Amino acid sequence: MGAEAKKRFAPAVTVIILFGIISMLGDVVYEGARSVNSQYLSLLGVSAATVGLAFGIGEFLGYSLRMVAGVLSDRSGNYWTFMFAGYGMLAVVPLMGLTMNWNILIVLILMERIGKALRNPAKDTIVSRVSEGQVGVGFAFGLQEALDQVGAFIGPLIFIMVFYLTGKNEIAQYQSGYQSLFIAVVLLMIFLAYAYRRVKKDELIPAMPKREFRTERLKPIFWVYTAFTFFCTLGFVNFSLVGFHLKDSGIMSDANIVLLYSVAMIVDAATALLVGKAYDRLKIRTGMKTGGLLVLTAIPLVTLLLPFLTLSGSIPLIVAGMVLFGVVLGTHETVMRSAIADITPFHKRGTGYGVFNTAYGLALLGGAALMGWLYDLDQAGLIVAFVGAAEIIALLIYVGMRRMVRTGRPGTG
Repeated sequence: MGAEAKKRFAPAVTVIILFGIISMLGDVVYEGARSVNSQYLSLLGVSAATVGLAFGIGEFLGYSLRMVAGVLSDRSGNYWTFMFAGYGMLAVVPLMGLTMNWNILIVLILMERIGKALRNPAKDTIVSRVSEGQVGVGFAFGLQEALDQVGAFIGPLIFIMVFYLTGKNEIAQYQSGYQSLFIAVVLLMIFLAYAYRRVKKDELIPAMPKREFRTERLKPIFWVYTAFTFFCTLGFVNFSLVGFHLKDSGIMSDANIVLLYSVAMIVDAATALLVGKAYDRLKIRTGMKTGGLLVLTAIPLVTLLLPFLTLSGSIPLIVAGMVLFGVVLGTHETVMRSAIADITPFHKRGTGYGVFNTAYGLALLGGAALMGWLYDLDQAGLIVAFVGAAEIIALLIYVGMRRMVRTGRPGTG
């Protein structure tokens, strides 16, 4: 490591950790709220259909708008503006504790999702740029995902603690829980401001030759990788279906279902760190920026096993399935962000993250909706067939992607 690289290494690590803390606090706020939103709306007399529609629209906005936000952040170069605006919109979550008007609550829920769409492409672009050549993008995003899951675990616990310590007025309990998240929002914005100052002060994003936006193109490997991940995710059995199956079949108690999900999140966090390091090592071993994609070898095969395990009637098989669920999720969340950094030019990176996340969201939506519909029809065999078809297509695409990486074809970096 040269003198200049050593000079920049420690500040880069500090900033990566700061962004990890920011991600964790963000998850504390919105995952805490997401764990109780439907129950709170139910208390206020909102129908299940309305709740489902609102959440469906929220998820669609949260993913589809990332493409718009990514393109705009690239065109303007104002990545920090998008981050401050997106994270600032988390302030709507504590405001949910100040109203009992369900129309306003749904608007606030949608605003939170829009905020996530605004900040994510810009944040991933900055994190990838700071980590390049310093700590490794695999490690950086692995750490981000691990701390995300810590936040996702803490958020619901805050509501549990509030419920335990406050009185028996259920609506007041929920409102107190929402309001308590204001502290996390304030801390998050303080850390974000400090991260901004550190990046600027230490010049962790050096000036790059300015090119016209239209002169750069997303590489062929980007589209192949996006297609691979789309079909992998399309056949990924979502926990909403697993949880419904466990409850509907009476296989586990409510408390044990939540515990099982927590175990999967712990596996997710541990996998993220391990896969992140493996991703960086493969890049070094192959001598190519796209070499880390080879870490995805087993993901379609593991995903293929999930319906057999998680939708079975055997508790040991279901537990094993949820462990594999955590492995797949941790790999998705780590490699997908790391890879985009390595297969897109910097001035197109926000666009790349936006396009990729839109495809990822559509796959989640389509797969979950179709599998849920087939489950209602008691067509477990068709669920297995659908998952098998999606993962076989993903495997075929992976073979082509692997060949591109191994042979170093143009457009693979």
